[in-house]
Amino acid sequence: MSTPERLDPYLGKAITAFEGGIITRIIDHPYDSSRVFAYEVTFHLRHPRIAAVAAQKPPLHFHPYQEEYIEVLEGRLAVEVEGVEHVLSPRDGEFNLRPWCNHRLYSPVTDIGEVVKGYDDGWDGEKTVFLLSGQDTDEMFRLDTVFFENWYAYQDLVVVKGEKIDLLQVMSMFDAGGSYLSLPTWIPFSRTVARGLGIVLGRWVGGLLGYQPFFKRWTTDWDLACRKMETTIFHRRFSDRKHAGERKVLLGHAS
Repeated sequence: MSTPERLDPYLGKAITAFEGGIITRIIDHPYDSSRVFAYEVTFHLRHPRIAAVAAQKPPLHFHPYQEEYIEVLEGRLAVEVEGVEHVLSPRDGEFNLRPWCNHRLYSPVTDIGEVVKGYDDGWDGEKTVFLLSGQDTDEMFRLDTVFFENWYAYQDLVVVKGEKIDLLQVMSMFDAGGSYLSLPTWIPFSRTVARGLGIVLGRWVGGLLGYQPFFKRWTTDWDLACRKMETTIFHRRFSDRKHAGERKVLLGHAS
């Protein structure tokens, strides 16, 4: 059963992160209306905030419930899947990330002074534009725009405002976004163990300690975020449709 039709409060909205270094525009998917989300994402690769973290790869992770799709429209995007790096261009078409595969995506430009060579399409390394979309699922804790706008906002606190990253907060948000941090593949049943840790630490322990996955000040569709949190006793107390209900010790430790 697919997600019921409802007016999308996000359609046409742009989410700006890293002081304009990343701009995510929420769109209708150009050829598959069944996708639960579709974004046109622009990485401004020479932006100071992006250049400052360009050499740092994001954490490997996986999504058990959804297939994710990437299609580069302009420039290049590096996608690592199970330890193998793929540098995608517009010629590659849509690239599928299967459920449970360990992956991460990042800019192939790691040095702001680097001269982009070897490309015959005139790409100058200034920006990358790509479509990011995802398969629908019955799971309430899944990749969607509620997750992404909260995750981008939290990353802004860390990268732009210098807050110390909190692993339990990351695991809480990832679990609510149907995402789990990868463990080394030599660990037996590593994906099953990683998902279990994400639920136990991110949802159960984190919820008991006051970590919530979504925040009213960051969320456009707060009603949907509340409905998600109401599906588990560990987050139900954060579902406050009248007030923000956010723990003050989180995110800067002085809201």
